[in-house]
Amino acid sequence: METTKKTRTRLSPEARIAEILDHAAAIVSSEGVAAVSMERVGKEAGISKSLVYSYFPSNTELLKALLQRELQELRRKQTRASLRAETFEQMVRGITREYLAHIEQRGLLIYRLQSEPSVSGGGAITDYGRDASVQYLAEIVHRVFDIPMSIAVPATDISFGLPDAAGNYLDEKKADRQTVEDITVAMIIGSVKALKDNYEVSFKPIRDKDTP
Repeated sequence: METTKKTRTRLSPEARIAEILDHAAAIVSSEGVAAVSMERVGKEAGISKSLVYSYFPSNTELLKALLQRELQELRRKQTRASLRAETFEQMVRGITREYLAHIEQRGLLIYRLQSEPSVSGGGAITDYGRDASVQYLAEIVHRVFDIPMSIAVPATDISFGLPDAAGNYLDEKKADRQTVEDITVAMIIGSVKALKDNYEVSFKPIRDKDTP
């Protein structure tokens, strides 16, 4: 009886990279970062170790790429949510919801990668693309609440840490995601409203800088 020889499927470089990262993600999620090696990933993916090395020069670079992929996907989801929003509340809720949903689904993987300084650089999840995101959101705060950018930027930057804290709480306490979302949204919107209400008294200069 004649047997047919199984041939390896040829993938595009992009598809092969995605496959390698998918298998690395599965290993990190089930066994932790220490279980990942180029040989192990190649075996799981059904390819040679040398082929894995042709895409990633080291184990650390592979894990860095995996973390970057996770954070990029999170930012894409949040960006889409912000673009769909018609009100400030909808924008804050949409961004927060996407963050918490992603952490609920992929938090174990992300936090394990984040815990490795050589992979994360010691930064927080919300540090990825932070400057551009803060500027974008601060401009909306400035426009909607008539708060000058000199106040809107630091206020937005400070409040940027709230979803990260909420995500940690959700992951550690296994809390109800809707409740955590509602609390986080209320805190963010409440802080901006308070800033608006107090601006005239607490932050607005009583004279121009050039006035003697």
